[in-house]
Order: sequence, then C-alpha cells, then structure tokens
Amino acid sequence: MRQRPKIPLRTFGVEEEMLLVDADTGVPVPAAAAVIAGTAFENVRSAVVPEMHQEMIEIVGAPHRSLAGLQADAAHARATVDRVARTLGTRVVPLAVSPLPAAPHPSPGSRYELIAQRYGITPTQCMTCGLHVHVSIADPAEGVAILDRIRGWLPALRVLSANSPFSAGVDTGYDSYRYELWNLWPSSGPAEVFGDLEAYHGATRELLATGALLDEGMLYSDARLSARFPTVEVRVCDVPLTAATTALLAGLVRGMVAASADAARRGEPPAAISVNALRLATWDAALRGLGGTLLDPRTRRPAPAAEVVRAMVEFASPGLEAHGDLGFVGEGVERILSEGNAAAWQRGMARGDLRGLVLAAADLGAAPVHDATPAAMAGSR
Repeated sequence: MRQRPKIPLRTFGVEEEMLLVDADTGVPVPAAAAVIAGTAFENVRSAVVPEMHQEMIEIVGAPHRSLAGLQADAAHARATVDRVARTLGTRVVPLAVSPLPAAPHPSPGSRYELIAQRYGITPTQCMTCGLHVHVSIADPAEGVAILDRIRGWLPALRVLSANSPFSAGVDTGYDSYRYELWNLWPSSGPAEVFGDLEAYHGATRELLATGALLDEGMLYSDARLSARFPTVEVRVCDVPLTAATTALLAGLVRGMVAASADAARRGEPPAAISVNALRLATWDAALRGLGGTLLDPRTRRPAPAAEVVRAMVEFASPGLEAHGDLGFVGEGVERILSEGNAAAWQRGMARGDLRGLVLAAADLGAAPVHDATPAAMAGSR
C-alpha cells in the first residue's frame, strides 16, 4: 500500500493585543508609551509595540517550533509586561473588549492620525483586542490553498476563543462582541474561495481600487497572507485569558494549516460555502457561542457547536499529530467544551462587579503557566 507523504513541520508565532487599565478602577487608561518604555530593558523575546489606541499594547512573540516553547514565551512576556505596568499604577488585561466604559485616545503617528480623520467614529468604537496566529508556508500559492480550506472552520475557532461578552458596562448578549465591533471596519470578515494566487492578488487589487482603504494593511479579513512574513495569518480569535489558551489556539491553527496544505496536495477541494453564508454563520457563532449551532463545513448545514468543534479538531488531526500536539490540543478543547469558554468565565466571575472582573482577568493573564486556568482563579475575587 502506498504511504501518504509525511506532513512538513511548520513554525508558528502569535501576536496578542491587550488592554491597559487603571490598577484600582479597571478603567482603560492611555499608558502605552510608558509601559512600552518600561519594558525596553526587560529580558523578553517578545516585542511590545503600540496599537491603534494608547489604552492598548501588542505583544509580538518570536517564531517557535514547539507548542511548549510558544506557551512559555507568551506566559513570560505577559507576566513581565504586567509587572512593569504595575509600577506605573496600571495593569495589562487580556480581555477582547473593555467591560467598563472607555474613552480611547488615538496613538501618535501619521497613519493612526489619518485613520482617525478618514473613518469617522469607527476608530473610537473599535478598541478591541485579538489574537493573531502566524503559521509558516512554503510559498504564497500554498498559502492561498490553505486559506481556501480553513475558512469554513473559522466560526468554530471563534467560539472557542470568545472572550468579550461585556462592553461599556453592559452584557451585550454576545459571547464575542469584539466580532460585532470589528465588523465596523469595511474590509473585515470572511473571504471568498480564491482558487489560486493570481485570483487572490486580483481580489486584493480590486478592493484597494475602491479607495475605501488606505492600504493593504487595512485588509482585515479573518485570515490572510501576511504582508510582513512568509505566513498565513489567522485573525478571528479574541485575545485569550491565559497563555495556555493562546498556545492551545495557536496549536490548533497550525494543525489546521498543515492539514489544509496536505489536503490541497491530495487534490481535495475546499468547502463550497458562499461569503454571505459564512458571514451569517460567523455572526451567529459570535452571538451564541458554544451554546448554539455552528455551520458544519462538511455538510453546509447547522449542527450543535460541540459537534462542529470536535469535527474541526478531527480535520486538523493530521497536522496536530505531525507536530506532536494532538494530545494537548484535544484535551484543551474538551476542557473548554466542558467548562465553557472565556465568555462563560466572565459572566460567572462578574456577579455585578465589572471592576472586579477586569482585575481578576489581569491576575489570570499574568499568572504562571501552572496557575493559569479559569478554575484556579474562580475564587480569587
């Protein structure tokens, strides 16, 4: 019997956007410049850089081969940056939207200033924090084949990562209200099936030609070819509460990328789901989370969320096995299905005290890896 070719191993990395809040009140504060300056001489492999608002930072991790290495670096960077922030009366908080009302301040710089002038109220409404996962690709053509084959699974990935039920003092009813806010940007959301690299570049040129976007950096699709690195960049996840969940989601994405590339090599076509259907399915996933249904890419019909999430892990399993990540990712996904996602943790923790929720999330985000589980923090406040 002919043996299937071995799946190539891939490097991966993450970018985590975080809120900066007052250490007493939990309200976002414009402390990015001071926090970034304070981390300049710290021993971290990650870069700490500005984001669109001064109430945010982004922690950009180094590329990794192992899931354990990525998790350790993310945990160390989170703890270090939060320790620096504490000296300034600030905390670093891994929540995708501020539960408390906030008045964002645009970061300095000509591009951010131009965005603020060009897009009306949208920039001030969109103070949201996501997790971006980069996975290496052989070349851009392979990357497009991967984008075509992972797109149907991205709503399931979103519900696992959902971490934004509260916004501006109220429970929004969404598990991922970040999705709703992020869709104020004109180019956000799912992309079409491209078929090949020429079509991908053609679609990019067409969007830029409308004049609605400043540049290619504003193509905010759920997954795209990175303009900076030789990677596929998956952007649907809310920033996770813990470094362990960051590693889980990154490992799952790498597994899906590797499995998608393998499927493309074997000639398996992508699921024929229209952009409009996928957009509706993604919105419904962000609203109802694990308690609802998800569009199953295999049937193009709704099915219980847990069933589709498990199917996503099964789809990714060849890539997960190749990297030695199947056990960690499979167990982590089952734990989320059993205990609930971060949105469920937020609702259980809040109990009418959003300030306490924000500061508990800060503690959880900066905790050592062995302590960084929602169950370990349930009675912390």
